[in-house]
Amino acid sequence: MDLIPPQLLSHAAEIYRQHFPATTSFERAIFFSWGCTIGDCQFCYMSTQPADKKPSETKRSVESILAEFILAKKLGWDIGFFTGGIGVFSPAELEFMLKAIQEITGEKIWLSVGPLSKPLLQRYLPYIKGVVGSTETINPELHAIVCPSKPLAPYERMFDAARELQLRRAMTFIVGMGETHADLELLKEFIRRYAIDKIHIYGLIPQQGTKFEHAAIPSPEDQAWWIAQLRIAFPRLDIQCGVWEDRVERISLLLNAGANSISKFRATALFATPAAHEIERQAALGGREFKGTLTTLPVVDWNAEVQKLPFEEDLKVRIQYKLEQYLRKMRENIMIEIPVTKKI
Repeated sequence: MDLIPPQLLSHAAEIYRQHFPATTSFERAIFFSWGCTIGDCQFCYMSTQPADKKPSETKRSVESILAEFILAKKLGWDIGFFTGGIGVFSPAELEFMLKAIQEITGEKIWLSVGPLSKPLLQRYLPYIKGVVGSTETINPELHAIVCPSKPLAPYERMFDAARELQLRRAMTFIVGMGETHADLELLKEFIRRYAIDKIHIYGLIPQQGTKFEHAAIPSPEDQAWWIAQLRIAFPRLDIQCGVWEDRVERISLLLNAGANSISKFRATALFATPAAHEIERQAALGGREFKGTLTTLPVVDWNAEVQKLPFEEDLKVRIQYKLEQYLRKMRENIMIEIPVTKKI
């Protein structure tokens, strides 16, 4: 069944061209934990973590997180958002990380750590450009099933507070959990009501041990349908398409449907692999120039990049060690992909 009529696709593509340049980029969402104090969202891998594992014990090391931000900056990746399980970081820990991240990137970032109160938004204001609500679906009956302990109301209050503080507002939407095309009007109304600036359109990733473990992944056409409809309804909305490594072949379609950028790819682990090369090829097929790289390591004095940061020496040493671990894996991937030519 063709879920996206050609005229819908061409209309969305034309609206994109009228409002945005012919470029695209990879957006890296950087996680600080793999556990969550809620832990019962029915689609999320965090819900499969052992019950006796405290969320506070699931944090990544500070050096690992900061090394990844250095990589993202030098490889030309945009930061989709900084995120992790709800309630894992204390406000003081989060503020420390946000300040350190700003030292690396020189920019404010998007933050996605659950619904935040206005006082906390004010506390983080020097470091963030906007907040992301992990809303997932707007259909109230479906939302109550898939996110039983994560209602929409606190996110709605956060969006109102963020608007008062002149922070940008983003939301997530997962295609494939049971929404229907009839839910489009609910989604559009939500975007209008809270003046949403950006939306992340993901396709369901069936996670082992979750309610959706055996669910079918959404088709390329279905994910593109939602993107195209929102592009037409909101010509200036920043729309990001999330793809897993088994779905990179759909990227040109999603870009033609009006998506601005690409995310969800495991870029450090899969750097320079065939899937990474395919993403860059798909961008070209979609008529976009790909900003940054997923396949080529630039010539960088990585140690110098770390040393110039205003951190304590012990932290810099740990960052350098972690950064080299990432780079070693990425270089190995590059070598694997280089064909061996015998000299005659």
